[in-house]
Amino acid sequence: MAKIKVAVIFGGASSEHEVSLLSATSVIENIPTDKYEIIQIGITKKGRWLFYPGPVELIKNGKWETYADCVPAIISPDRTTKGIIKFDGKDFTTQKIDVVFPVLHGKNGEDGTIQGLFALSAIPYVGCNVISSAMCMDKAVTNTLLEYAGIAQADWDYATKTELEDFDAVEARVSAKLGYPIFVKPANAGSSVGVSKANNKEELNDSVNLALTSDRKVVFERAISGKEVECSVMGMYGEEPITSIPGEIVPSNEFYDYEAKYISGLSKEHIPARISDEDLAKVRETAAKAYTVMGCTGLARIDFFVENDTGKILLNELNTLPGFTSFSMYPKLMEATGIPYPELIDRLITMAFTRTEALYE
Repeated sequence: MAKIKVAVIFGGASSEHEVSLLSATSVIENIPTDKYEIIQIGITKKGRWLFYPGPVELIKNGKWETYADCVPAIISPDRTTKGIIKFDGKDFTTQKIDVVFPVLHGKNGEDGTIQGLFALSAIPYVGCNVISSAMCMDKAVTNTLLEYAGIAQADWDYATKTELEDFDAVEARVSAKLGYPIFVKPANAGSSVGVSKANNKEELNDSVNLALTSDRKVVFERAISGKEVECSVMGMYGEEPITSIPGEIVPSNEFYDYEAKYISGLSKEHIPARISDEDLAKVRETAAKAYTVMGCTGLARIDFFVENDTGKILLNELNTLPGFTSFSMYPKLMEATGIPYPELIDRLITMAFTRTEALYE
């Protein structure tokens, strides 16, 4: 029986490029090779697509880009191609693929843009569809929809770059509503890129300017003192999703920023999270509800705060292509729930086929 050809796409024109390289390395190393043939496609920070036939160990350190046998390649949006087009000098060849696993984080990978290309091509792909990816990527849109659905969150507000030209007016509104300290985030970014904490008006101005380097819309959130709890979710839209045992992150820094996630290596984890059995069940229930409200299919990691003073469970954000590194919580939590990494990948790919068959049968 012929193996299923799975194209793993990594890198990307994103501030989370390096994280993607780490995630893709782990995914490729754990794909069951008795069932799948792996085709590696990398995207440089400048957005150049390359077919990469080299060893997986060169991916995580970025040396894959200079591999001698790399050639330009793209996924064809033409549904009759059902694969990639590779360019060798003046010639081009096509190669069929059966399914795509986009191991891409942040902009141009997790925000619905590349999912639109997959939808045009009618090639099955792992993860959320165009609209759910786009909605979950935009924290202001996510917060609005979850608020409407009655899911508790930290008090929040947002402003566009144009509105922020009158910083004093925005600061007056936001500080009155939320009080200091305030967390400031780009509306569209991941891995805590561009996120900072402001304790006063001057720091808020600096935080806004930092967030605006990643997006034209800024989200403000009341600072929460509490445990940071995460839940991995998997499943088809419209069906009861699988939720993992919730885990707890104890950041090495003041909050779980990019350095604490991927650089220092000093953050600690507790699986299960150190909360009551009742709260563990409530986190799983709320994660499943949020997953459904946002129209997710495939996977998402959903992050929460459990507030120290009140014990309230507050949803923080959804990640539709969470980290898949060897130390990432999504696969760790699923493994703790009884789904080991290779089986997890197999299930995600199987769901990609199921969704596509439903759309195009």
